[in-house]
Amino acid sequence: MKKTIFLGAMAIVCVLSAGCKGSAPQMATKSVVVDGHSSGHIFDGIGAVSAGASSRLLIDYPEPQRSQILDYLFKPNYGAALQHLKVEIGADVNSTDGSEPSYAHTPTNWNFTRGYEWWLMKEARKRNPNIVLDSLAWGAPGWVGKFYSGKTAEYMAGFLQGAKQTYRLDIAYTGDWNETPFNAVYVKTLREVLDQRGLKTKIVCCDEYPGEGGGQWKILDAMRKDPALNAAIAVVSVHYPRIHGKITTPPDARNIGRPLWSSEDQPASSAGHIHSRDWQIGGRELAQLYNDNYLKGGFTATEIWSPITSYYDILAAPNSGLMYANTPWSGYYDVQGAIWATAHTTQFTQPGWQYLDQSCGYLPEMGDYVALKSPNGKDWSVILQTIDAKHPQRVDFHIKGGLKTGVIHIWETNNTKTFEHVADIPATGDKFSYTFDPDSLYSLTTTTRQGKGNVTPPPPADFPFPWRADFEKVRLHGTSPFLSDQDGAFEVEKCIERAGHCLEQVITQKPIPWGPLPDPWTLAGNEKWTDYRVRSEVHFMGRGGAMLLGRIDSADVFKAQKAKLPSAYVFQITSEGAWSLFSAEYKKPTRTMAHGRFPKNENGWRKMELVFQGHRVSASLDGKVLASIQDATHTHGMFGVGTGWNRVQFNDVSIDCP
Repeated sequence: MKKTIFLGAMAIVCVLSAGCKGSAPQMATKSVVVDGHSSGHIFDGIGAVSAGASSRLLIDYPEPQRSQILDYLFKPNYGAALQHLKVEIGADVNSTDGSEPSYAHTPTNWNFTRGYEWWLMKEARKRNPNIVLDSLAWGAPGWVGKFYSGKTAEYMAGFLQGAKQTYRLDIAYTGDWNETPFNAVYVKTLREVLDQRGLKTKIVCCDEYPGEGGGQWKILDAMRKDPALNAAIAVVSVHYPRIHGKITTPPDARNIGRPLWSSEDQPASSAGHIHSRDWQIGGRELAQLYNDNYLKGGFTATEIWSPITSYYDILAAPNSGLMYANTPWSGYYDVQGAIWATAHTTQFTQPGWQYLDQSCGYLPEMGDYVALKSPNGKDWSVILQTIDAKHPQRVDFHIKGGLKTGVIHIWETNNTKTFEHVADIPATGDKFSYTFDPDSLYSLTTTTRQGKGNVTPPPPADFPFPWRADFEKVRLHGTSPFLSDQDGAFEVEKCIERAGHCLEQVITQKPIPWGPLPDPWTLAGNEKWTDYRVRSEVHFMGRGGAMLLGRIDSADVFKAQKAKLPSAYVFQITSEGAWSLFSAEYKKPTRTMAHGRFPKNENGWRKMELVFQGHRVSASLDGKVLASIQDATHTHGMFGVGTGWNRVQFNDVSIDCP
């Protein structure tokens, strides 16, 4: 049994035993001076990156669950209490788990209500008026011509102005092009355009992915050689600053005179998503990452992709988020351990606090700690982790340099405790001691008002079946619930040649991609579905194709690489009267199972149907069976509708039993 005895200002830990054989191993000890006069960089905050359509399904959640999720992410002293929110400047192009809508599909078609990033920023700011807003482009609309151009700079500035004028949101930072080698001329042009528009938004550069040879740090040499480029950049940033588990920050980075940010990060950098189930998904790794990023990398801000896993599991990099919420029809969500690992920093320090470098360091038996003080020079916090330690470790603290003493509040997280207030230690005489458990994360602080949300969500549930969407209740130019666009933009518009609302793919010019560029399609459903029927009415608005997709068993755009479609069965018709039924597979040529021609319909509306029964795959048009094939390539999966880069309307999309 363990008992703590307070003797003056010191906490002495004794182990009482009924008897013992031999001597117990001596406990590792460490003396730490928390010195308010220490030098150190200014802490810029912990945040998350809503990009790559990672937040797509969150806006579809019902109340009160949607607000509960937002509270866990952004509300101070409640959950993760995120201090930064970085959003994608959408461009109608796939950027990992789908395409985010552009505010300007064409140079003249502007609409600042498209998508969900405006809404997310507004909700974050509502909960935390001090949250820092960032932005970055993953692609650009095709009409800008080429990415690194004056038109693109104008497009980015338009996004920032739209946020300010429409939503009263000042976006403090913006970048150039996600994980793409920087272009110095463009960075300077962007700065000029922002200045011309009267925007004080600062430039973060250059958000590049790691590579051998220090490629993501080449901006440092360019800044030293180009005074105008140096003046244009306010923050030097990199993504996933580790190669083979080691942080890659070069020594000269700390002398560039700019803050260093890990502007997209993950505890499992090599895998690209949070993978560990220690401390209930991601918490254990983040406990090390936040401290490590400053101690070894000099990073004063860390932004995690993503704030929430709100995209379907069959898409790329599943479970990237601090939370998990991708079944809006059920209201279910999961407050993962990553939320509380983040809270151990964000609820105990704020942007503007200062690191105390002489009070940061490493424990004798694995583990480390960082210390920070408030702008008033009185309050302070220490975030300490013992993840890889095997035994308890005692630390003797000495507080000096004008920092507050009195009562020190201690919070702990590990396999048995989740963000628990475990002790209040008096620091009479400027000294106190505490024994830290192994495999744990701690926050020690003079501040108060920390808190832990404890709302319980409803249980999970499968995608509703049968399901039908006629789009009548969706606002014009809006996104239909549950459908997740994978390229292009599927918006609700007025129907052609009939009354009511229809779903329309509206992008006809290929955008400038960041990564793979599949054809436009959108999906929903349950990846476990086997036998079902998907139907839709379609109307061509020019030349091109329309598709029904079924048994979509994988939709990872990076596995697909150059593939135009996911792994699925596809029934396609064209405006010219051709049809085909084929199987799309990754790393294999598309296999046509049947094809032919059909007579044109005078009113332009066609009824497409794709049916799965065991190994039987059937395609029908206007009630006539065109093909019925035996094939076992795809046995289960979700459904979708798609096009080429052409405009098509869909109506009365439904899923039911065959």
